[in-house]
Amino acid sequence: MEMSSLLKPEAVRVLSSASSKKRLLQELGETAAAVYGVDAGAAVRALQERESLGPTGVGNGVALPHARIEGLEKVVGVFMLLERPIEFQAVDKLPVDLAFALFAPSDAGVEHLKALAKVSRALRDAGRCAKLRSNKNASTLYTIITEDLSKQVA
Repeated sequence: MEMSSLLKPEAVRVLSSASSKKRLLQELGETAAAVYGVDAGAAVRALQERESLGPTGVGNGVALPHARIEGLEKVVGVFMLLERPIEFQAVDKLPVDLAFALFAPSDAGVEHLKALAKVSRALRDAGRCAKLRSNKNASTLYTIITEDLSKQVA
C-alpha cells in the first residue's frame, strides 16, 4: 500500500485557524466531503465518536484520527498542517500540529489497520515531520508525506 493511494493532493491543507480539537475534526470531515464525496456530517460524527473512545493524538505533535463511514469504497486520507498547534489530549500531553485523518468503509477489515500502520510509521519519522513543519505549501506537503522512505539515501 502506497501513501499516494490513500491521499489525494487536494486532500492536503494548511490550516491557519483551528482553535480546538472539535474545529479540527470539522475541517477534516469537510475536506473529506469535498475531496472524496462522503457526507461531511457523517464523517465528523464518526471522527468524534472515535475520539470519545480515546484520543488519537499519538505524540510528538501528531494526531491520527480515524473512522469508518458509509459510502466509501476504499480507505482514504486527509492531511492537515496546523499553523498553530492545538490541545488534542495526546498521549504525551503535547499540542498537535500534524493531523492525518483516515476514513474507511464501514465494512473495511484489515485494510483500515494496514493504512493506519502505514501512516503511523510515516509520521513517526522525525525528519519527515520536521520537513512537514517547515513547509506551508500544500503540494510540497503532499510530496513529503507520500515520499517513500525506503527510497531515500541515508
